[in-house]
Amino acid sequence: MNSEEHDPIVRRKLSDEVFDRLKAMIVSGERGPGETLPSERELMARFGVGRPAIREAMQALANLGLVTINHGERAKVLQLTAQSAMRQLDPIAQLLLSTSPESLEHLKEARSFFERGMVRRAAELATAEDVADLRAIHARQASLAGDAAAFIRADMQFHTRLALITGNPIYVAVSNMMLGWLQEYHAHMLIWRGHGDQTLAEHAEVIDRIEAHDPDGAEQALARHLARSNHLYAHPEGAAAS
Repeated sequence: MNSEEHDPIVRRKLSDEVFDRLKAMIVSGERGPGETLPSERELMARFGVGRPAIREAMQALANLGLVTINHGERAKVLQLTAQSAMRQLDPIAQLLLSTSPESLEHLKEARSFFERGMVRRAAELATAEDVADLRAIHARQASLAGDAAAFIRADMQFHTRLALITGNPIYVAVSNMMLGWLQEYHAHMLIWRGHGDQTLAEHAEVIDRIEAHDPDGAEQALARHLARSNHLYAHPEGAAAS
């Protein structure tokens, strides 16, 4: 063996070891959703480590959405869902989007591609109740035309309800994730006020095509809507340059 080659053994932090063992408790089902983990004192004795290592490991579990920590109480195991899993991407995605106008354009393109497939599925599966809910959201959004911030929130509720029709929690999680990221990049509210009627008309067309169980028509209607409304989300650098 070449004496210049090195393959050092990296000594792991105690908190990393504790994290692995606590995560194993959760993954194995030893502690299920709604149950509490052992107390800090119990874990210190069980693993032979100090309080800082326990607390650091607990915080890492909380950051992953595996447990919730309330002051003075034992950590409680959470039910892992598609929504909570996707939310772990938020910090790095927001950092990427905030530093790169190009990434925002990529996000808008990805959202359009995703929602076009999603609305096709919604058109195939929609029940009368689903259509009624969409029309109720549409009516509420129409009543908010003078309040741009509330109008935008209703717009997002409309797209979230489309995702719910599919019955696929991953579709719902991905849709909410992308909508949440885009929410940071709404163009000036005055721009939205000038497009309320058009947005409502486009939403109505999507609903009509879903009610008719017309996947092709629903996809085409949604594609037109997103192509027209994408410019309403703008990166500050892009807005300054335009």
